Amino acid sequence: MAVVLVVEDDPVVRAALIRDLTARDWVVRSVGTALDSLREVAEHPPDVIILDLGLPDLDGGETLKMIRGVSDVPTIVATARDDETEIVRLLRAGADDYLVKPFSSEHLNARIEAVLRRARGAQPTQLITVGRLRIDVESRVAVLDEDELELTRREFDLLSYLASRPGRVVPRRELLSQVWRQSYGDDQTIDVHLSWLRRKLGESAAEPRYLHTVRGVGVKLVEPE
Repeated sequence: MAVVLVVEDDPVVRAALIRDLTARDWVVRSVGTALDSLREVAEHPPDVIILDLGLPDLDGGETLKMIRGVSDVPTIVATARDDETEIVRLLRAGADDYLVKPFSSEHLNARIEAVLRRARGAQPTQLITVGRLRIDVESRVAVLDEDELELTRREFDLLSYLASRPGRVVPRRELLSQVWRQSYGDDQTIDVHLSWLRRKLGESAAEPRYLHTVRGVGVKLVEPE
């Protein structure tokens, strides 16, 4: 089953959500602060987030913006605030759905299923183009300036994952989880593969063209200027 991350600071509400969601066979993880939610998203990306707005360390709206900076995981805002202007603002800021408290477990479960259907129904792009770099995901072929790149399986997986999210800084923990399928590991493994990729793309860490490292955060792939 999908992994649901519950971000809720009220221990009573959080316990009730965990109990109800677990009873419906979701795999549930929970945190009570914005900082912990960002750490979870980066290190153990969930399939969907239930996000409360009244967090003790940072407003949930700001938390949503920060989550959207590193991940496109479906997010359902769950809060007691029912102001229409606020709802519209949060949906435009990246929320996938909005639930006003109190709500039933059946209602929440239906919303989770709906956002997951939409997320899974979107077919991955089979042909990715960023600048003069073209990647055919299905045939696993990458071409730069009309020349096919000789990539290992892991190099291709890393390149295509970054290229499918152009301009977005991808945290290293997300790369470990989604490309290496590991919940933890040595960052040096990523650095080595990035170094090999840069060489094949005709660039270096000192003079990047496509692959840019954001110190202390992650890596992004952009179209060269």
